[in-house]
Amino acid sequence: MFSRIREDIRSVFDRDPAAKSAWEVLTCYPGMHALWLHRFSHKLWKWGLRWLARFSSHVGRFFTGIEIHPGATIGRRVFIDHGMGVVIGETAEIGDDCTLYHGVTLGGVSWNHGKRHPTLGNGVVVGAGAKILGPFTVGEGAKIGSNSVVVKAVPPGATVVGIPARVVEDHADAARMAFSAYAVSENEDDPLNKVLSSLGYRSDQTQEQLAQLMARLIELEKRLEESEPSVEAALRIASGSKFK
Repeated sequence: MFSRIREDIRSVFDRDPAAKSAWEVLTCYPGMHALWLHRFSHKLWKWGLRWLARFSSHVGRFFTGIEIHPGATIGRRVFIDHGMGVVIGETAEIGDDCTLYHGVTLGGVSWNHGKRHPTLGNGVVVGAGAKILGPFTVGEGAKIGSNSVVVKAVPPGATVVGIPARVVEDHADAARMAFSAYAVSENEDDPLNKVLSSLGYRSDQTQEQLAQLMARLIELEKRLEESEPSVEAALRIASGSKFK
């Protein structure tokens, strides 16, 4: 047990520069407290003591603000940073070395019994406020951008953002992906935003061209109006010379 706790503390130092001492992590990190309580609740759940497991997880939620169903499966060196508002459903599975930030939901979209919640591969980072909903897999090393809503499987090493989430970066070799806080990537633009920005730019160009065309038409009309008297005089002179 103590070796697992030391392992958890080292994982915090690896991913949170705000951590100053092991004592601080032991006493002031609710994400760690929630995970330690979950290990106890999960054992009770597996032993068939379902009510006691639910009650102990409820106590953990009261003290940490993190709700983890005792049936959820959580791997080693998982780090829940800040943690307030995190919800992890009954059939959720979280691999080793994953990181979840505050407001994350691993939820289900079905009333059916059986697998209803997502599975996170090893090394997944889920940004603040993200919602992963459904019984699919988020591949190893994937990054879920803050406030994204994920409703389908995510390839290993990919970065997804938006509502619904779309892939903005795709790395086949997830093992080489370094940890990134809050799942922030080099290219965090939503593909839809890129398309809309492109359409907006083209619309601005079209508006500018129309304005230039209207200005030229107005100028041409003015020139025609100014030239009308001279044209009429030339026609009178020409018609008069014919009768002479």
